[in-house]
Amino acid sequence: MFSVYGTSGKILTGGLEQVRDLAPVQAVARTRAVAPVARQGDLTPSSVVLAGVSQGGGGGGGGMTGPSAYVAHEALAAYAGDTQRQVLTQVHQLMSRKLISVMSGAPLRSAMRMMSRAGVAQAPVLGPMGEVRGLVSRGDLTRGLADDLDEVAEMMVIARRLAAPVDDVMWTPVPVAQPDTPLREAAQLLLDLGLPGLPVGDDNGHPIGFLSRSDLLRGMTHEPPLDLWS
Repeated sequence: MFSVYGTSGKILTGGLEQVRDLAPVQAVARTRAVAPVARQGDLTPSSVVLAGVSQGGGGGGGGMTGPSAYVAHEALAAYAGDTQRQVLTQVHQLMSRKLISVMSGAPLRSAMRMMSRAGVAQAPVLGPMGEVRGLVSRGDLTRGLADDLDEVAEMMVIARRLAAPVDDVMWTPVPVAQPDTPLREAAQLLLDLGLPGLPVGDDNGHPIGFLSRSDLLRGMTHEPPLDLWS
């Protein structure tokens, strides 16, 4: 089961087929794949306004804290020693619980710095109550750069984008998996929509973890069986 959240709140709760075929999500996926960036003649100066970047399961804080290891702790613990191994079938078994999140309104510059320090490639964007509103990735910094930009124009484009709030570049609406969502369905949704990862949330849209492509690959390259095909 998945839910879809945007800037106005929950849009839908349903299964893989419903979320995959939801028009707003499909539109965002297409737009993110080909989003153009303004050329030099369209650029105007922007100033950087520092906003809150949060870290932690609730994501409700207003300031950036130190970096945290982005590891699927529960799954890796099952790999260690002679512990009883189990088939991995649900999102909660592979998701990272050390959640890195960004507050709505934070400049992309702060978000990129935080993700770089934490060693993550993407982070959920949260509203004032800690609810998921979107998803931002480090790839958003250079996504859609025109091939004919010279170095100066390219630097101006990147500087402008860094100064913009994450809300201007984030994926939204974005699907949010539940802890008991089958891993196979989560993997299929990532593939179908071209998403870098999925926030994992509770019934109120508050994130409790994150499932990235790296988490799925990590599960596939360790000895415990990953049940994606049953």
